[in-house]
Amino acid sequence: MDRISGLSDDLLVKILSFVPTKAAVSTSILSKRWKYLSMWVPTLEYDDMKDITEDYLSTPSFPRYRVSVLNNLLSHRAPTIETLRLKFCLGSLQPEDIKQWVTIAVSRSVRALSITCRSDDVPLSALPSSLYTCKTLVTLKLDGDRILVDVASCLLPSLTTLELLCVTYSNEDTLRLFLSHCPVLEDLVIERDSTEDNLKELVVVVPSMQRLSLQVDRGCSYDGYVIDTPSLLYFKVEDYGDGLSYSIKDMPKLEEADIAVKYDLHQFLEPVTSVKSLSIKVLFNNEEESMYCSCIVFNQLQRLKLSIYSGDWSGLLFRLLSDSPKLRVLNLDCSQYDEYEYYGRISREDEGSVVPNCLLETLETFEFTGCKGRPQERKFLSFFFKSARCLKSTSILR
Repeated sequence: MDRISGLSDDLLVKILSFVPTKAAVSTSILSKRWKYLSMWVPTLEYDDMKDITEDYLSTPSFPRYRVSVLNNLLSHRAPTIETLRLKFCLGSLQPEDIKQWVTIAVSRSVRALSITCRSDDVPLSALPSSLYTCKTLVTLKLDGDRILVDVASCLLPSLTTLELLCVTYSNEDTLRLFLSHCPVLEDLVIERDSTEDNLKELVVVVPSMQRLSLQVDRGCSYDGYVIDTPSLLYFKVEDYGDGLSYSIKDMPKLEEADIAVKYDLHQFLEPVTSVKSLSIKVLFNNEEESMYCSCIVFNQLQRLKLSIYSGDWSGLLFRLLSDSPKLRVLNLDCSQYDEYEYYGRISREDEGSVVPNCLLETLETFEFTGCKGRPQERKFLSFFFKSARCLKSTSILR
């Protein structure tokens, strides 16, 4: 303890920023010097699952916890809150709490804010309007369908990173309006797990965006996508819902794409032809659904990963090989393949009358995961090793 006491206050505050907020606050009883140090810690985290040490099903403990969080925020002395994380899974949160706490954080020039509310016992909670005009906010994460996103007035001039995970929107135009007032947004993650979030269409029109991740779970029914992100470098989409239409503009700067969709693969491949790395999960019921138009060519593609979930995959694989003249690395993953699926056949073209150029000239690395010697796998491997002339590394695993 004597050695620690010899450290400067600034260094002690920095050390406290690496421990849980509850533990940092408890150091105030150590001595008169330590009484106020935790009030200067710029990183704060409140997690009812971790912080409420009594029986977490005991409702009387919730009001005391909420009061303690409020008092800690009000007594906080740091001019800037670098990071505030609020996580509530036990039903301890009330709508008035989140408004009050976030308002305090905004008044302290918060830079990173994360709010998670994963409890069905909590009423729908709107955020204070001051959050949507916070000039200092750089990172925002909202997680849980009990969080209501309502942006009647919005301007976030510093926001670069935004995560909207299964939240509820005030109306069908809220997402578009929100994003349109984030002029320097670079990284966006959106997850949907319900059609009750009030969104009818995913509209993402952000010229500055560089990374975009979309996840739509099964059971979500919606009108479709409108995506216009000309500066995008990374694009990930996992869509197991039932979208109806797609308007996805070209992504000329895109370097990496990760695509897992049930329908309309071509709608997602057409805008991403500039990629150098491409991952595709095949979720289709038949080979016709997995095909894409002949105008698509991946002239810059060097790395391809194809994950197989059904029997009719060889046609898509040979199309991708034929349309990727510079491919260097091929990763084929059959580990999730349904043992009882129909084994598709290798067509005459696939059998060797036309050998993809990448097999003859550029492909150096081949990785095959989940290979169990199925008929279609044996046919493909026979053709592949007869044709691939530049291989330097091969890995085949069950």
